[in-house]
Amino acid sequence: MNKKDVSPALSMAERREQGLLWVDTGENMSQQRFARNLCQKFNQTGAEESEKRTEIWKELFASCGKDVWIEPPLTLAMGNTVSIGDNTYINSNLTLVDDYKITIGKGVLIAPNVVISSTNHPMHYRARMHGEMYCKEVVIEDHVWIGMGAVICAGVTIGMGAVIGAGSVVTRDIPPMCFAAGNPCKVIREITDEDLNEFEPIPE
Repeated sequence: MNKKDVSPALSMAERREQGLLWVDTGENMSQQRFARNLCQKFNQTGAEESEKRTEIWKELFASCGKDVWIEPPLTLAMGNTVSIGDNTYINSNLTLVDDYKITIGKGVLIAPNVVISSTNHPMHYRARMHGEMYCKEVVIEDHVWIGMGAVICAGVTIGMGAVIGAGSVVTRDIPPMCFAAGNPCKVIREITDEDLNEFEPIPE
């Protein structure tokens, strides 16, 4: 009788990558301490210290594009799982539950008090007795606007040019170029060129 092949046990990093249950490791905890110390330094900077802020972001995030502006305070866990594109503006009190990848595109607007989480926990308490969690990447595509107090849950992709209404809880993907709002967040309507006529353009 042939012995059944037994695959080697997956590391916690591999389990996280595959969307399986995992728990924090010493390596993760070390990165969290590093990231939170940098985050604290950023939160203590003044508005005139733009160069210092930029240097902190370069060290804190996986990548951070040009002409990014982030208003303190910022709260996060890992930092090195987060990518931010050019010309993105993030208002105060953003919370990133970033145990896994969070990708924020170019030209994104994020209003105050937004939460973005790539992490979730099992429903049954016996499956999370030791802090077990699982992760799914969050992707916010280019030119998205996320309204005040919105919550973006693990595994969600928000399509290019979409607008998320204030206070929304986004649990599923949102298609491009639409306005979506509510709890749970649902598409309200498409965004079209007619919306360009809502305001007069700024004179050149």
